[in-house]
Amino acid sequence: MIEKLMMYLQYPFVRYALIVGMLIALCSSLLGVTLVLKRFSFIGDGLSHVAFGAIAVASVLNLSNNMILVLPVTVVSAILLLRTGQNARIKGDAAIAMISVGAMAFGYLLMNLFSTSSNLSGDVCSTLFGSTSILTLTEREVWICIVLSLLVVIFFILFYNKIFAVTFDENFAKAVGTKANLYNLLIAVIIAVIIVLAMNLVGSLLISALVIFPALSAMRLFRSFKTVTIFSAVFSVICAGLGIVISILAGTPVGSTIVAVDAAAFGICCLARLIKGARA
Repeated sequence: MIEKLMMYLQYPFVRYALIVGMLIALCSSLLGVTLVLKRFSFIGDGLSHVAFGAIAVASVLNLSNNMILVLPVTVVSAILLLRTGQNARIKGDAAIAMISVGAMAFGYLLMNLFSTSSNLSGDVCSTLFGSTSILTLTEREVWICIVLSLLVVIFFILFYNKIFAVTFDENFAKAVGTKANLYNLLIAVIIAVIIVLAMNLVGSLLISALVIFPALSAMRLFRSFKTVTIFSAVFSVICAGLGIVISILAGTPVGSTIVAVDAAAFGICCLARLIKGARA
């Protein structure tokens, strides 16, 4: 198996997939802790459905690079979700459900009405659950992912204290002069960028797993925000790399394999917490 893996690693597309997969996992886990603690973790799910609708529109328009349309639409939707979620009449979970379901239904309707493919069900399935497109990345796409991932990491490091304040006590952060609404907006925009990057990796229906599983696993074992964030990032990168390797060796779908590894690792963390509690 090791010899087979080394043989595969000689191919650039395998190395590209590993690099992009682990970068996306890293970015998702960094902001995943904040989203889980703010009880807004399903924003990833909602934005992924919006991205699905945008991809459908891009395919109908025959755009050679759907990122031109998908990224701006997803970012705008993230801002709308944030603004709508703060509305007293429409709570955050209702806003996510409203926008995500509407976008997915609209996208699927367009794909049926203006289908440009002879295999519509296959296109929809690959968009929802991920596809082999992660293994057909070009060097340009890899560099775009690297640059965007670096921007996400730099943003998180530079504004770590502000993110921490907004996450745990937003009202207190506002009281001491922190521009909480601005940082919430930046977090929503960064999440939108991560969602668009992750579409090719795990598909629109499985993106939430990259956000939720690492954060929840880290919370089973640690308590401080910094420790949880660091462990979540390491956990997510390892699981993504392992999932991609297993997928390549076993011939299984990339996205679902990564999520399965995340779920198994979460189970191990829960078991470790039970053992630790029993000893205590």
